[in-house]
Amino acid sequence: MKRWWRTGILAACGLLWSASFALGADTIKIGVAGAHSGDLASYGLPTKRAAELVIREVNAKGGILGRQVEILAEDDACKPEVAVNSATKLVSQGAHVILGHSCSGAAKTAMGIYREAGLAVVSSSATNPELTRSGRYPLFFRTIAPDDAQARLIVDFILNILKLKKIAVLHDKGDYGKGFADYARQFLEQSRQATVVLFEGITPGAVDYTAVVQKIRQNGAEAVVFGGFHPEAASIVSQMRKKNNKIPFLSDDGVKDDTFIKVAGRYAEGVYATGPRETGNNPMTKAAEAAHRQAFKADPGAFFLNGYAAAQVIVAAIQKARSTKGEDIARVLRGSQVSTTLGRISFDRNGDALGVGFSIYQVKNGIYAEVKR
Repeated sequence: MKRWWRTGILAACGLLWSASFALGADTIKIGVAGAHSGDLASYGLPTKRAAELVIREVNAKGGILGRQVEILAEDDACKPEVAVNSATKLVSQGAHVILGHSCSGAAKTAMGIYREAGLAVVSSSATNPELTRSGRYPLFFRTIAPDDAQARLIVDFILNILKLKKIAVLHDKGDYGKGFADYARQFLEQSRQATVVLFEGITPGAVDYTAVVQKIRQNGAEAVVFGGFHPEAASIVSQMRKKNNKIPFLSDDGVKDDTFIKVAGRYAEGVYATGPRETGNNPMTKAAEAAHRQAFKADPGAFFLNGYAAAQVIVAAIQKARSTKGEDIARVLRGSQVSTTLGRISFDRNGDALGVGFSIYQVKNGIYAEVKR
């Protein structure tokens, strides 16, 4: 009698579980990890909002495979030590796939946790090449080109357009900033057309960069290349201009952000920075940007389109794989093309997106404008 009761209960539970799965009562959980607060929130929040817009539309159409999609948001403030906790929380909450992290250092520290959990990860802005080329993170993908691509673009611009010979290369000592700076120095030295007269790391968050500003002048630099984020870039370029040093200042997509212009003010004028290539003629891009303005009453920020594309490829991969397993999602991503806000993209065997790239922008009259070459 007791054994029959237990068997009957287990059978009933199994039927209920199957029914709930078929009816979509359980959700597909997408973890969205990034800088949602602090100085670098302008990088992470646009991606979070992009994911919210994509998932809102997906759920309105019935979800994925009959299941509604739920976003689990975790704020890592772009700090590696916080990213570990964020990743652990997302795994413990049952995330099926991750959209994030915003910054390379945070992504690298979190990837070990996701790898152990077997989760696929798609980042919209983590550009360190090691994330895709080391072989340690086979389930990592990104919808943005890596650091060496933007470093190559900056160096070619310096050599072929600006035609400068003596370059100071600075960085913030982080995975992202130093990684970009290392590639810039490598490409400059390999060109044999220019000399790196100064290569130095600065302390993030410092108030006074007088010492490095003086070194730039003392070494006769004709331009500065900076690897890092907008707070330090704004401080350095402001102190340079106050010392009447007007040489070109060129940086990465960590500086191609409206917050840099707001903080640096008039000293931002003329600064160059790389950023994701414009896709404004894409109807999907226009629709996504319009949806953002309607929902959030503001223009989209940095990496919004990359974040939107990341959410789109995640949805498409789960739909096609009919699975949320990391290996199944990865297999589909490597073998498919998806129409996104960045155009039609696919991924190479390493996880880098094909069909995306960078452009050079310059601050003119208080806004970043693409430099036509």
